[in-house]
Amino acid sequence: MSDTLVIIPTYNEKENIEAIIRAVFFQKKAFDILIVDDSSPDGTSEIVKKLMLEFPKRLHLAIRAKKEGLGAAYIHGFQWALKKEYAFIIEMDADFSHNPNDLERLYNACTKKEVDLVIGSRYLNHEINVINWDITRILLSYFASKYVRFITRIPIYDTTAGFVCYSRKVLETINLKKIQFVGYAFQIEMKYKAWKHGFHLKEISVIFTDRIKGKSKMNSSIISEAIFGVIKLRFKGLPNKKIT
Repeated sequence: MSDTLVIIPTYNEKENIEAIIRAVFFQKKAFDILIVDDSSPDGTSEIVKKLMLEFPKRLHLAIRAKKEGLGAAYIHGFQWALKKEYAFIIEMDADFSHNPNDLERLYNACTKKEVDLVIGSRYLNHEINVINWDITRILLSYFASKYVRFITRIPIYDTTAGFVCYSRKVLETINLKKIQFVGYAFQIEMKYKAWKHGFHLKEISVIFTDRIKGKSKMNSSIISEAIFGVIKLRFKGLPNKKIT
């Protein structure tokens, strides 16, 4: 058993799932993987089940009854991980937008003294490291993170990033049952609550590459949740007070 679990949520990712699993296991450092599949009708989970025979005790599968959003899938994965003995838990997309070669960089940064959560950042120090997005989507994402930083005062450049390494104590401290959001705002809420609990957040620069295979899950409701959710989040938790 590795000390680190990589959680990959899936819904209709048959084009990518085998390749991303093999890419993670190809890394020099040993990682375990948990696939959290929202009952994909395209057979994603069947591909994972076959690979589990090849990677016993390293590859795990949790199938949820229905599609309930990215945040709910990650919460399920976090709760699964906390029942085990993993010291570090990493969020990662299935579509290669997050480079598996950066996994060890996230892990190494998270193991350093006084670092509790590491973010693979597309916008560190105002740089934009995104490939294959049109200019509208880049600007929407970039300024969404600046907006969140302004509203919440959190000292993070890429607040909506989904490539994140958590030390176990962060997930043990945050009340996962009280996480409200399911889309981009889920990523914001987790970082915000970790910061308000006094954990040390660190960003490292990564290059984000938009998916080549499969269909994006982005929609207007996810964007709206991020825009309006952060206002609710900011004023529900009083400044300089720890929150659950």
